[in-house]
Amino acid sequence: MALFEQCHARGLAVMLKGPTGCGKTRFVEHMAWKLGRPLITIPCHDDLAASDLIGRFLIQHNGTVWQDGPLTRAVREGAICYLDEVVEARQDTVVVLHALTDHRRILPIDKTGETLQAAPGFQLVVSYNPGYQRMLKDLKPSTRQRFVAMDLDFPTPELEARIVQHEGGVDSATANGLVALAGRIRQLRDRGLAEVPSTRLLIAAAALVMSGIPLRDACYAAIVSPLSDESSMVGALRDLVDATFV
Repeated sequence: MALFEQCHARGLAVMLKGPTGCGKTRFVEHMAWKLGRPLITIPCHDDLAASDLIGRFLIQHNGTVWQDGPLTRAVREGAICYLDEVVEARQDTVVVLHALTDHRRILPIDKTGETLQAAPGFQLVVSYNPGYQRMLKDLKPSTRQRFVAMDLDFPTPELEARIVQHEGGVDSATANGLVALAGRIRQLRDRGLAEVPSTRLLIAAAALVMSGIPLRDACYAAIVSPLSDESSMVGALRDLVDATFV
């Protein structure tokens, strides 16, 4: 939190690195609240074009009007702009961020001829999952070095159990059991399991238990099935569930 606050005060862009569901988005939401800044979140994907970030002309009954995109709104308003899973965006789209992540802090809008100076309070924050992207995509070095990087990971077992208990509404024993199960499954990373269970999945399982679903069935549905479709892996994961909750 202290590192993020200092980056915000000095207009430095931040990159949050960590596994899926470890709390990157929740952390940004909390920091936006703590700093008293509006937050604009942009989920990134393969079809995200620069115009989706900056804006475009729209045809209306009385002519064409310019409509700001979410990045442009954030620059004008001095908001925190959060690009979730930025590596999913096309490289030509990511390039438009460069002028906002160095000393210039500007956003050129070619279609209108306008060059926006970032308002006080504007900050660019991006996130991505380096473990997932390692074999698929990655950010170019020229982009990575424009950010202060913060490495996030799953909480300690004790803290994660408190989170699951609070968010899922279950008792302490159930929360600790779910976290213990997650710890066993996470040891299978790089052993045929591309993704490991996130804190988010544990909370989902806990919520199902609170709604009356039997504990093992909740784990099968909320933890095992989302992680794999491969029959032998699913069988191994179900065995871990049965061994954890005997």
